[in-house]
Amino acid sequence: MAAAVAAACVAVVVSATAGAATAAEPPLQPIRDPHYGDTLFHFYQDKYFSSITGLMTSQHFNRVAQHADEAELLRGGMLLSYGQHREAGDIFTALLDKGASPAVRDRAWFYLAKIRYQRGFLPEAEDAITRVKDALPPELEEERGLLHANLLMARADFAGATDILKAMTAGRKEANPASPYVRFNLGVALIRAGDIEGGSKLLDELGRAPAPDEELRSLRDKANVALGYTALQDDKPETARGYLERVRLTSLHANKALLGFGWAALAMKQPRLALVPWGELWQRDLSDAAVLEARLAVPYAYAEIGAYGQSLTQYNDALAVFERESANLDQSIAAIRSGKLVDGLMQRNPGDQMGWFWSIKELPEMPHGNHLSQVLAQHEFQEAFKNLRDLRFLQQNLVEWQDKLGVFDDMLATRRKAYAERLPQIRAKAGETGIDAQQKRRDALAGELTRAEIEADGAAFADAREQALQQRLASVQATLKALATSTDPEVVAARERAARVAGALTWRLAQAQAARTWEAKKHLRELDEQLAQVRGRDAALAQAQTDEPARFDTFGKRIKALDPTLKALLPRVVALSTEQQQAVQDIAVAELTRQKERLAGYTLQARFAVAQLYDRANRPLRLNLPNAGEAVPATNPAEAPRATKP
Repeated sequence: MAAAVAAACVAVVVSATAGAATAAEPPLQPIRDPHYGDTLFHFYQDKYFSSITGLMTSQHFNRVAQHADEAELLRGGMLLSYGQHREAGDIFTALLDKGASPAVRDRAWFYLAKIRYQRGFLPEAEDAITRVKDALPPELEEERGLLHANLLMARADFAGATDILKAMTAGRKEANPASPYVRFNLGVALIRAGDIEGGSKLLDELGRAPAPDEELRSLRDKANVALGYTALQDDKPETARGYLERVRLTSLHANKALLGFGWAALAMKQPRLALVPWGELWQRDLSDAAVLEARLAVPYAYAEIGAYGQSLTQYNDALAVFERESANLDQSIAAIRSGKLVDGLMQRNPGDQMGWFWSIKELPEMPHGNHLSQVLAQHEFQEAFKNLRDLRFLQQNLVEWQDKLGVFDDMLATRRKAYAERLPQIRAKAGETGIDAQQKRRDALAGELTRAEIEADGAAFADAREQALQQRLASVQATLKALATSTDPEVVAARERAARVAGALTWRLAQAQAARTWEAKKHLRELDEQLAQVRGRDAALAQAQTDEPARFDTFGKRIKALDPTLKALLPRVVALSTEQQQAVQDIAVAELTRQKERLAGYTLQARFAVAQLYDRANRPLRLNLPNAGEAVPATNPAEAPRATKP
């Protein structure tokens, strides 16, 4: 719902509508719960189904406690993006009742109103929009006003819509006027409220204003078409022609402008001038109602100027075109009923995840693709197709989960067997390491360390090199002891050197004793920690022998409980999917049927006109009357376009 609806909800409340305006980027905040971070990761990857299911699972197991309100807001926003506006409304209301800030409150109600409006729940949307106060950011204020005005116009309260739109333009300077959409809607609201002069003035200003981009140029064309048809209904054809001349030939509104220009010329008794726009319209795509009407208008204009032969030819050509187009519509209707449209749209527009922001980008191959434009342009069809796509996704998801349950059951059996076989072996190996023996060695070392510290026995801390020196010195001293009676000067000198070496070694060991005592105590503490870890692991293994079988049983029960649930859900989803596909096809067929009915009406008018022309041709010979007669009555000009933002 895209698509920035839910993204804005992350910023403050989750903007979750299929066409919501892009909100400001949310401020960066630390993620304190990893599972909430995982939810946001999927969310920003546009994997909304994975995001919301993961979030709801995390909420169930209380894994996002440090982001409880934010997580609930995000869930509400994603529900809103799927069109679940009632559930989202309950979430927003509950959070707002807890004392949410005005900014959060107003964003929540604004986006709730917007999705309700788009889904066609107009009273509920109006209820939500009236709850918005004055804490919306400036970039959303104009949207709020336009939405409120459109809701009022939807129930024919044009005076109320005018008041809102006037308030949005009040106090604006010429250098900084209200947006073109505000002025357009105000102009249309004034006209429908009865102030034709005031509304026309506004639309005229908009219809002459420069437009820097295609969107505003299209809006300008729409304003001129609205002005033109309003003038036609007010019996001012010359004024209407001036407005309609402004519309670009390449505009989306060009066909209606060309048709109206022709009727204006005809109302001014200038049928030859009417042939110019109608001749251009004659060559355009027949899927447009204005083009079909031009097929009748052109021969009518020829009859008005007395070119009865050309008029008859054109009427007969129109009948042939109407018959051919009716047959084409029958082929399109048959293709739609066979599922070709729905299946083709699904295949050409794949999507891994559900999501309200998804849109149709590729059209399928159809017998007559030009018929699709009128079908796909319908909001009702788009919404119904989104529902069908989501049901198909759920159906596929349930089928995949049925397969996964069998895999999970096999995995559980494998793990259960592995625990039963390998855990005793691991415990046995842990016992071979002799934790108790290691503890006794540790205790002996601790006792020796205490003794050496109390007795200041530096020799107890001698390193390998010093121990080797001690052994060599002891060997020398033993040799000298054997020569204790010798008076040999060399022996005497050796005895003195040995005494000095012994003294130096003793002094050296004494100097290093303090540092070596501290180092020994440090290693002893590390040994204690390692022994504690070993004992902890051994205890965990022992506990696992007790707990894991129970966990396996729990998982096994959950798998068995899910199986009947899936078996019950899948047929329901399949049935709903079938019903929804039928509903989507019915909507498409209904639009094409309306086109067929319109063609049937045009065909009847054309046949009646042909009969009149034949009657006109025969009457002078039979009754000796002048070539005069009734012309084919002109069809009424269409009403002015409705005031909605494109």
